[in-house]
Amino acid sequence: MSKPYLHLDLEERRKIARWREAKVPATEIAARLGRHRSTIFRELSRNRFVDAELRYLSGYYAVNAHNLASERRANQRKLVQHPKLCAAVIERLQSGWTPEQIAGRLRLERAPHRVSHETIYQYIYSKDGHAAQLWRHLPDHRRKRHGRGRRQPQRPRFAEELSIRYRPDSVATRSGFGDWEADLIQFRKEFGATNLTSLVERVSRFTVLLKNADRRSRPVMDGLIANLAPLPAHARRSITFDRGLEFLAWPYLQSGLGVATWFCDPQAPWQKGTVENTNGRIRRWLPRDVDPTVLDSRQIIAICHRLNATPWLSHPRRSLPRKTDVRNRPPALTS
Repeated sequence: MSKPYLHLDLEERRKIARWREAKVPATEIAARLGRHRSTIFRELSRNRFVDAELRYLSGYYAVNAHNLASERRANQRKLVQHPKLCAAVIERLQSGWTPEQIAGRLRLERAPHRVSHETIYQYIYSKDGHAAQLWRHLPDHRRKRHGRGRRQPQRPRFAEELSIRYRPDSVATRSGFGDWEADLIQFRKEFGATNLTSLVERVSRFTVLLKNADRRSRPVMDGLIANLAPLPAHARRSITFDRGLEFLAWPYLQSGLGVATWFCDPQAPWQKGTVENTNGRIRRWLPRDVDPTVLDSRQIIAICHRLNATPWLSHPRRSLPRKTDVRNRPPALTS
């Protein structure tokens, strides 16, 4: 398959201008740029600046050549050459049609002059389109067009070595005090971004609730650091989270508190069943339709006291989970 032809960009035109000033032949310029020699000859003849009065100012200038080429391409667009077609496209844009719908309708109607949705987008974001503010009629009302390049793959947000599968057996079997589980309790959207962090110690089931102004990770971690820092090191050995974005600042938590962090597998919050079970109990007093902004510290502490004063029921026949059993536990099973 042959490669698609790409127009010269501003950087290539700057190189052409420098090499022409250095008396480099056009054929050598073409070889350096990996272009056909006719492309360079055509560029030098069509986009050369000519001053009729001051001849010594005539020559090839990169920015001027780029502007000339852009204007020439703009004048060759169908929506510029055919005013009736342009008026019909604008009318449908103003009626709420998307460029894809307009192009599809023109193709279905077998109109004598048709354009693709890409041509419509280019016209919307051209100088003429911006002057008419056509971008306001698009669904997303975006003033500037985003790039159409491939999306770059993102780096993993959570280190693989911190997976719950590598958590020590002492944590999985609850054989030592100081291992916690944490989660976020959220409320209805109309109440804003205010939420609560629920923190539960795995052996004693001691519960702490912390109020957060929003879901940003750094403030959430600041709340954990401020409340766990007074504890001795052996009482805050590790915290297990799910993979929510509010826990992305785990390196900040590790450096500020010196605590180990572990993360559930993707789409498996049930692997931290202690805090999930506790959240269900907390919903008795804090359902989703409660406005969290009106909660003060006295009310939150009172709920914690009620939780911590209630015996935790555990099934006598249920064996403690082993590290190898974490991924195979059924979602309905809690700690």
